[in-house]
Amino acid sequence: MEKKNLAFGRMNFILLAVSMAVVVIGLILMSGGATTDEAFNPDIFSAMHIKVAPVVTFIGFVSIIVAIMWKPKGKE
Repeated sequence: MEKKNLAFGRMNFILLAVSMAVVVIGLILMSGGATTDEAFNPDIFSAMHIKVAPVVTFIGFVSIIVAIMWKPKGKE
C-alpha cells in the first residue's frame, strides 16, 4: 500500500492540536467573573483576565501559524 502524499506531516498535526489547545486555554482563562444587575464583581478586572489570558491566546494563534508553516527537515 502506498503512502498518501498529504500537505501536512504528522508533526504539523501534533503542533496544530497543541496550538489549538493553548488557544482554548486562553479563552477559558478570559471567561468567568460575570457581573449581574444586582451585584458588581470586581474579579472581571483581575490581571489574569486582562493581561495573562490575551497573551496566552495570542501565543496560541502565533503557534498555529508556526504549525502550518512547519516544514520537516529532509523534505523538499
